Amino acid sequence: MGVSGEPRRSVQAVRWGAAFLAISGTATVLAAVSAQAGGPSGESPNEKPTVVLVHGAFADASSWSGVVKQLQENGYKVIAPANPLRGVPQDSSYLASLLKSVKGPIVLAGHSYGGAVISQAAAGNDNVKALVYINAIMPDAGESFTTLSAKFAPPLLSQALRQVPFSNGAGSAGTDVYVQTAKFRQVFAADLPTNRTDVLAASQRPIAASAFTDKLTRAAWREKPVYVLVGKQDRAINPDLERFEARRAKARKTVEINASHVSLISQPAAVKNLIVNAAEDYEWNSRGRHQPA
Repeated sequence: MGVSGEPRRSVQAVRWGAAFLAISGTATVLAAVSAQAGGPSGESPNEKPTVVLVHGAFADASSWSGVVKQLQENGYKVIAPANPLRGVPQDSSYLASLLKSVKGPIVLAGHSYGGAVISQAAAGNDNVKALVYINAIMPDAGESFTTLSAKFAPPLLSQALRQVPFSNGAGSAGTDVYVQTAKFRQVFAADLPTNRTDVLAASQRPIAASAFTDKLTRAAWREKPVYVLVGKQDRAINPDLERFEARRAKARKTVEINASHVSLISQPAAVKNLIVNAAEDYEWNSRGRHQPA
């Protein structure tokens, strides 16, 4: 085109170059945002799940302290909420609300009665990637702890309970259940020193009697990967019941250890290891690999 066309070509080149850089830059930014957000699902393939720990009857969230510390040392974010212990409908609804507030994948663990609570609370929540049951009860839909435990010999705990009536502010009444202080160590935490169990007995949180007969409406263990820890010296829940539950749920892994009902206190490393096993299985599968043998 001659000399007079050169400036026009230069201007066009600059404009096309600027447009290309703008498009490329936008694509790069969008790719970075997508990676941070984990794509359409909001999950990153390399994201560690949040571990949520739910305590059982006669206890509080501090029973998980040793497990929490070790999980945090392994780089996990941990939430150990207070379980209201007012019955399966109330407690599972409360936990379900909390789970909805957690962003990204979750590994959900329950101890003792907390097993029933997590089973109902996690149903239908796609963010819950695995369920871990520690010395736990795992009723099916339509089952209660009472009907499930009746399949096996009653544990010593059943002979050491104390009922205390209470009144609500609205005038209604109910019944709380405690473990008899004098029998607490024998039936609940025989592998802990007496000076520790004396404190646990004095500070125990009661559970509403109705919780033992509340029937589950859904059982998340039928739709999610399950991991089970059995305490072979458990006197609060029959170990044979715990083994039956693991088989029925087709648990991916069942670990048996020499521990009382409170294995999460007496052997936190074993409990932590099983939870990490569940988390790592999820992380492995989320990268498109098969579950390790």
